[in-house]
This record gives sequence, C-alpha cells and structure tokens, in this order.
Amino acid sequence: MAKHNTLFLLVLTLVFGNCLMAKAQSLAEPRPQMNVAEIKLALKKLQVTGTAMYLAAHPDDENTRLIAYLAKGRLYRTAYLALTRGDGGQNLIGTEVRELLGVIRTQELLAARRTDGGQQFFTRANDFGYSKNTQETQQIWDKEKVKADMVWVIRKFQPDVIITRFSHNEFTKRNHGHHVTSAVFGAEISKLAADPTKYPEQLKYVKVWKPKRVVWNTYRHYMRFTGAKTKPDMSKYPKVDAGAYNVLLGKGYGEIAAESRSMHRSQGFGSAKRRGVQYEYFEHVDGNKVSGGQADLFEGIDVTWKRVKGGKKLIPILAKAYKEFDVQNPAKIIPTLTKAYKLMQNLPQSALVEAKLEELKNVIFQCAGVWYEALSPVYGVAAGDKVQLNMQVIKRSNYPVTLQKVDAIFAQSNASKELKNNHLERIKLSVTIPTNAQNSQPYWLHERANKGMFKVKEQTLIGLPENKPAIPVKFTFKIGGLVLTDIVPVFHKWVIPQRGERYRALEITPPVTANIANPVYLFTSKVQSIEVVVKAHTHNFVGKVALQLPKGWKSSPASVEVNLKEKSQEQKVSFKVTPPAQASEGVAKAIVTAGGKAYTYGLLTIDYPHIPIQTIFPVAEAKIAKLKIAKKGELIGYIMGAGDKVPESLRQIGYKVDLLKDADITAANLKKYDAVMVGIRAYNTKKRMKFHQKTLLEYVKNGGNMVVQYNTSRRTVTKQLGPYPLKLSRDRVTVEEAKMSFVAPKHPVLNTPNKLTAADFDHWVQERGLYFPNQWDEKYQPIFSCNDPGESPKKGSLLIAKYGKGYYAYTGLSFFRELPAGVAGAYRLLANILSLGK
Repeated sequence: MAKHNTLFLLVLTLVFGNCLMAKAQSLAEPRPQMNVAEIKLALKKLQVTGTAMYLAAHPDDENTRLIAYLAKGRLYRTAYLALTRGDGGQNLIGTEVRELLGVIRTQELLAARRTDGGQQFFTRANDFGYSKNTQETQQIWDKEKVKADMVWVIRKFQPDVIITRFSHNEFTKRNHGHHVTSAVFGAEISKLAADPTKYPEQLKYVKVWKPKRVVWNTYRHYMRFTGAKTKPDMSKYPKVDAGAYNVLLGKGYGEIAAESRSMHRSQGFGSAKRRGVQYEYFEHVDGNKVSGGQADLFEGIDVTWKRVKGGKKLIPILAKAYKEFDVQNPAKIIPTLTKAYKLMQNLPQSALVEAKLEELKNVIFQCAGVWYEALSPVYGVAAGDKVQLNMQVIKRSNYPVTLQKVDAIFAQSNASKELKNNHLERIKLSVTIPTNAQNSQPYWLHERANKGMFKVKEQTLIGLPENKPAIPVKFTFKIGGLVLTDIVPVFHKWVIPQRGERYRALEITPPVTANIANPVYLFTSKVQSIEVVVKAHTHNFVGKVALQLPKGWKSSPASVEVNLKEKSQEQKVSFKVTPPAQASEGVAKAIVTAGGKAYTYGLLTIDYPHIPIQTIFPVAEAKIAKLKIAKKGELIGYIMGAGDKVPESLRQIGYKVDLLKDADITAANLKKYDAVMVGIRAYNTKKRMKFHQKTLLEYVKNGGNMVVQYNTSRRTVTKQLGPYPLKLSRDRVTVEEAKMSFVAPKHPVLNTPNKLTAADFDHWVQERGLYFPNQWDEKYQPIFSCNDPGESPKKGSLLIAKYGKGYYAYTGLSFFRELPAGVAGAYRLLANILSLGK
C-alpha cells in the first residue's frame, strides 16, 4: 500500500490519539437523532454485556432475522463477519463486476447493518467466483491469511458466541466452496484466537480471546446439500423464536430482517416482511453445549455487568436511568448517566467496555439533544489544496452543554461556547491537505489483488468494512461535569429537488485523473483512435498526458499539453495508435505528468440510491490487442437484461449495435438486424420477454439469428426459452482453464468466419460459464463439452438449433465477463455465433 504522508499521520495521532480506535460514525450520513423509543431501547442495551458474531462467506449469506433478534431483541453487541465482499457474484442493477461489484456489495452490507443493528467486518479473501468444494477454495485463498484475519476480528470484537451460517462437515454436496470453508475455518478459529502462539504479531494491538461457544445456525433446506432423501428431524436441535415483536420499535424481527435483506439489491434479494413465530435452529460445534428445546444461545454466559471487575456497581445506576427515563424530558437522567460514565471509565479496558462507553456517550448526547456535523462545500479536495470546513452544532434541550473545541487536521477552534437551546452554532475551519496524502480509494483496492486475496499490509485496517474518514473532525463537549469527545467524518451536503437532502463523504483526490474511453481496444486495422479524458481536481492544472504502450506500438502525437484552469474542468485528447504488424496483446496506460510527478489514476463513480456514492481511482489503463477477427453481418439488435457491457464490446470489433426497447421488438423492425442478442438474465428480469418471445422466434423462423445469454434456472418469465424445449440447470464450470472439447468440430460455429482452436480458450477469466441447460430437444446441437475436475462432462454451454430459415443459439458461456476483460478467443467465438447463416 502506498505510504501516507508521515507528517500527516504524526499530527493525526497527536491530535486524536486513541480516539481513532473508537468506532467512527458511518460514512453514509451523520449519526441520526434518536426518538424517545430508540433512546429507551439504548438505555436497556447499556445493561446487557453479551456479544455475538455471525460468520459466513459473502454479502447476503447472513441471517438478517437472527442478527436483528440478537442486536435489537436480546440487545447483544452483534456483528457479521463476511469472509469476502462478494466480488465474484452477478449484478442485477448495473454493469459493474469483480472489484466494483465488491464495492457495491460492501455498501449494501453496511446499509443492511444500519437497518438490523449489527456491525460489519471482512477478511482479505477475494471472492474469485463460484467454487464447488472447500479444497479448491482453500487452495486459491491464502488460508493462513484468511484465518489470521478471522482471528484478528475475534480478538478485536471479543464475541462470546460465534454462529456459522453453514455446516463445517465436509459431507455436504453442491454447496459453495466458500460457504463450507467459512464454516470449516469457523470451527477452528475459536481455539486459534485463544492461543498466544498463533499470529503473535497481532498481540501488539489486541489480546487473545476465547469465545464460549460456536454453533451452526442450521435450517431445514440444508438437506439438499447432504444428499439426504428424508426431511431432517429439527426437533433434536435447540431453537429460538426470532420472529418476536419489539413494542418500542413497532416491528417484529422478521419485518426488520426483510428491510435489511432488501438492501442486497444487486443480488435481487428484495424480501417480503414476515410476521409471527419463526424459529432458528442450532447445532453444537465447539465450546459449551446449549440445552435442547427452547434455547438460550447465551446459556451459562453472564451477560450482566457482573462479568467485568468492578462492573457490579453499574447495575443499579443503569437500571435507575432506564426506570426514570422521562419521554417528555430525556435530559432528566443525564446526571445518572454521567455517574455511570465516570464509573465505566475506570473499569479494566476491553472491547466490551470501549463499546459500552461509546454507546453511553451517544445516549448522553441524545438525551441532551446535541447534534453536530462537519460539512465541506465540495465533495472532493485534491492533495495539496485547502478546504473550508463548516461545522454545525445544535442543542435542543435546556440541559447545560458547552462546546469546548473542534479539531481537524492542522486546524482547530478553541473558542468555548455555551450552547443555547435550539440555537444553531456555526464554526469555520480551513484545512490544507498534504501534497502526498493518500487518495480516498477503498483501502483494499490500493494494491492490485491477486485471484484469491486482496493486499492490505496495515494491520489496523484489516477487517474494517470501509475507509476511515478522509479528514476526521473531533468535537469536544462538556456535559454534566464530563468532557466528551466524538469523531465524525466530513460530508458534502446538497439538496436534490425530487428527493431532498443527500450526503456524500468528503474524498481526497489526486490533482488530476485520466480516463481511457474504453476498457478494451481490439485492432483489426492498422490505426485506431484512443480517447483520453483528463479531469482536473484542482485549479490551474498544467501538464502533459501521454499513452504508455507495449513494445512495437506507437501513438501520435506522443504527448499532448493539458491546461485546465477550473476545478472539475475536462479536456478530451485523442491519440492515433498504430499496432505492430504481428499479433500482439498488452496494456495501454494513460500517464499525466506535472511538476516532475506522474499521475496514473482514473476516476469512476458508483451511484445508486440505496447506498452512499462511491468513488474509485482505478489505474488509468485499457487492454489493447492486435488480432485477426473476421465477422459477417453489421447490424446487431441487443435486448438488455440485468445489465452487461457486451454491446460496447461488440462495437469494438466493428458491429453497429442498437439497444432495443420494448417498442422496438416488432416483426417489421427486427427484419433489418443481422442478429438479435439477448443480454444476461433477461428472462429473469424483464417480464415482457414472455410476450416478446413469439415475435423473436418468428424472426428466427424467417431467417434471423438469435443469441440468448445465460439465465438462472429460477424465476424465468417463460418456460419457452427457445424454439424447442430445453431445461436450465445449475450446471456450471468454474475452472476458467477447464478443457473445452469440440463435440461438433465441423459445425460452422467453430469454422467460419474464424477457425477456432483450443488456443481461443486460453486466458479466460473467473469461469467458463454458468447455468447451462442439462436437458434439451434433439434438434439442438451441443458444440462443446467441458467440466470441472472430478465431474462428468457438461455439454450445455452452447446449444445451436436451425429453426425455419434461421438459427437460434443458447449459451451459458460467460461472454459478459470475458469480453470486457479483453479475452480474444471469446470475441472470435461470439463473432462466429453472430455470423451463423450468413
């Protein structure tokens, strides 16, 4: 990871000290003001000292009902440890894949935790895609680093109980290898975290910790992974009713769970709210066993303050605050709360005590009606620039509160102010960002990941769900004899007329970024233009931009002057790139130079309404290749499904591509297209495909060429996906290097206009394909046979049928991944499919 400016970090440490170790506010928005019911619940939670951690592999694996029940019902500190960020999944809301999808799914998890009351942690494991067994998963992941990360999170969070979503028993079949591995490791880490000889480098920051028990949150449908033919006897398992109703929240935990799970929108997991009794079942894995029948996961574990040396004195004080809480005058109990805070400060330090001090501090602020935020007039500030921060503070009660000071890096306000009831105070501070401060790239993306792991060297970052604030601001208040501090991120706030207020965390940017227009350029002719958009993130930027090309490639001009006077101003530059005479593949990188420094970052913004805006600074590069690709036909009609970048890829090899809307799918309009291609999961996501199908098949019958990409086997809008019967399955080939045997070597799709060979299946990424048909009418011709190690051959990756005068092709091959990755053989194969009948 690139090093932070040393002085920047030194001042940060001196100013904020150990406060940075405390839980920071969310980067989604300022901490919300609680209503009295929420304060009442928080007062009750202060009296509970149990801690639970849920453990699984991906975003959306977690049981949101159980997390809501534990966090908001039993009031335990509750967290979800996901081993991965879900980078290898599919995306139902946009075209982002791989690491960009991981950024989305990270934020969806954080949105889910803000809903169900849990905290979120991760390891450095990279979701490399579907894995069919734990052996493969452990081979691709660095299992020692993943276990070390799990132990690190346990030692930091110190859970009493660990709950796994999946079984650690290796007899399970057909379950995701990541799932099983999360449970296999989960059965081991309890002992590892308690052993001081394991990962001793962590003990500089944390202490060893031994959870009291580990259980598996089993469920009825798990039988499908075991091969069992009879329904499991769930009566033998301890159980809890997680469907109870919380009168203070006005919701049951099944309702909260649905709201939480519905945050996983990129996976299409919007959920219906369930009410009434809903049991969760548990099987013993490690530690002390739980009694059968109606169970208590914390049986035998003291979840009161008696467990902490000196903590017994807190019990009557916190009980008094809870009992005497006045919904008309929350500030009435502040003297009792300050007494509890002083006592808690003197208890032996631990993760529990630190967390409870944070909870208690927040309750004091809430009862006093204190609210504050730090704002920036811009959402991004370049390294080396100044930013004017605007702090707003208000107290909405009659209880005496003094704002003593506000600290930001290299700037502070020491003007002590006695806050008046309902009077908004404003404080301004000017902060200068060091010239070599690190940009706000998600910390796990600062270095290029390998297939199995992200590279994060700084120990204190490991496990965190997102970056620490770019510029943390510390507010210091005096309330009831206590001096309380809180650290908040800086936000940019603006108003959208159709929506209202919106927040965006302040980002530190490079002075300049350069975006290459396309991720892939395929050269079938001698010269092609590559456009680069240079954007200034500071005023008066002057420099040069050039393309760094592989040996044998040339660009004209060699470089272009850039002169951008205004911040956010852009300059579009075009380079004529000439490839070598022979076949060649490589990377073109845009480099902007200024003042003796080189800048190689691009700029990418991810903006969806259910998560905070995310900014990524990827390396400004594109894959380039000189290769021979022949094609027949020119005009393609494309029906977008869940979202992919196949149309842009087809344009790279000379096709003209029209994105077809519902109104365009008519017999008269389709006649002009040489081929019609259907995007991924269109038959899962577009209800009108059911009604378009007759028209599309008539187009084929009359001489057209229709190519359908993968759909999942569940929730298709029609059973008639093709002109003849075929049945989708969950068959997939996850090993991207799996041998592709040619079942029909003389078929035109393998021979014209491009003669395909085994070399065309080199360098594929993540997988061969997914959701292949496993049954089909004899009129379909399978083209390939492939399989993962130890499995029977799968022939459903590409099926082609002659129908009337035209051709119909159904393929589960992952063109949506391969084309944007610049896999040459995938382009040649798809060109052949689109050329059928020409």
